Amino acid sequence: MNARTPEPIRVLVADDELPARQRLMDLLCRDEQIATVSEAADGQTTVEMIQKENPDLLFLDVQMPELDGLGVIGAIGAAQMPLTVFVTAFDQHAIRAFEANALDYLLKPFSDERFEATMVRAKSRLDERSMRDFGHRVMKMVSSAPPTPERRLDRLVVKSGGTTRFIRVIDIDWIEAAGVYVTLHVGGKELLYRAALNDLAEKLDPRRFVRVHRSATRVSRTYRSQLEKRLGQPL
Repeated sequence: MNARTPEPIRVLVADDELPARQRLMDLLCRDEQIATVSEAADGQTTVEMIQKENPDLLFLDVQMPELDGLGVIGAIGAAQMPLTVFVTAFDQHAIRAFEANALDYLLKPFSDERFEATMVRAKSRLDERSMRDFGHRVMKMVSSAPPTPERRLDRLVVKSGGTTRFIRVIDIDWIEAAGVYVTLHVGGKELLYRAALNDLAEKLDPRRFVRVHRSATRVSRTYRSQLEKRLGQPL
């Protein structure tokens, strides 16, 4: 079995310092799974790019002019945020990062190894999301699919006088009610079948049998239109 191909990752780097953005973008470009890397230099631009590009992963500077990292989350809404890694130069901001339900945080300056550890966590979480979303799509497809056609009877088991006979449905000429049971008319013979007419009618192929009045000499109003359609002429 072939391993599942990893999903390409779209990344947004948001930091007001160009060297900090460039550091992250250089590291990200080494990763073959990264499909695109966009950048934003302030909080308001970050909000606009999240809404426009819908990135999978966001590296978000905590301190930015006008609108900081937590302000970005407030503007977008926590439930609509991409997977987020806070980037900060201050230890105390790490606590705020986890309070904001961030995946991880990078404390500047960070090593390549620390960055790689963060990416491992990010990819694992994105894989979980991908499989969960796939499961939701499958469930939606299953729930919206048309119901499986009910299996119709192709033969009936008729017991009479200690004898069991198997009657093919295609051999039945017509069926009429006989009290709580029905009578099968097969090749000029009458056979009692122990089932109610309503129950049996639901199990027979409607393309082969059309329900008419219990009396063989009259067609009921309830089933007249259906029979006329099948016959192709008025009754």
